[in-house]
Amino acid sequence: MRYLLLSSCIFLLAGCSSVYKNLQPATGDINDLQKFKPDFKDVLYKAEIDVVGHHLSGLLLIKTLPDSTIRMVFSTETGYKFFDFAFSPDGGFKVFYVVKQMNKAAVIKTLKKDFELILLPQKNYKSAYLRKDDSNLYYIFPKSKGSFCYITDLKGTEMKIMEISSPHKPIVQAMMKDDFNGVPDTIGISHKNFNFTIGLKKIER
Repeated sequence: MRYLLLSSCIFLLAGCSSVYKNLQPATGDINDLQKFKPDFKDVLYKAEIDVVGHHLSGLLLIKTLPDSTIRMVFSTETGYKFFDFAFSPDGGFKVFYVVKQMNKAAVIKTLKKDFELILLPQKNYKSAYLRKDDSNLYYIFPKSKGSFCYITDLKGTEMKIMEISSPHKPIVQAMMKDDFNGVPDTIGISHKNFNFTIGLKKIER
């Protein structure tokens, strides 16, 4: 049963993929993507993280501070802390605490990018561009190696999937479901090249 939440979140990603090649140029305002930015004022999620055979379960608090910094604290229900991160509005990132078992540069970097994907704190709107196919609109944000891509319906009214890609293929996919007042009820993040998944389910307080 402990994997029920994670399985339900990651199931949302099953069968979802995209190929950026052969996309057509699209017109529109890249800034329209900001309407999908979650409003994490003070939200608590039941969280399950699986990374290379290790399973972590607990609570993830996401809180926006007065200076618009977003703080993320992942802990057990009894208060044992796994990590405490901060994402500033200018794109900065700070680690306040990380448990010894997770205190590895690769793990922290991966978590940072995963959460940035769903927070939408993009800085490089000047280099971003739009593409489309027969059914989707692609908001593409180039990075030094690959890109962040947000895929909506052609009208740009529904977020379908979010991706981090290498130059050749998607390597991370995320979905947010059942949005209410700007806060998603369910979030799933799945890596495609190794076993690293995050499942979040909102807790009503």
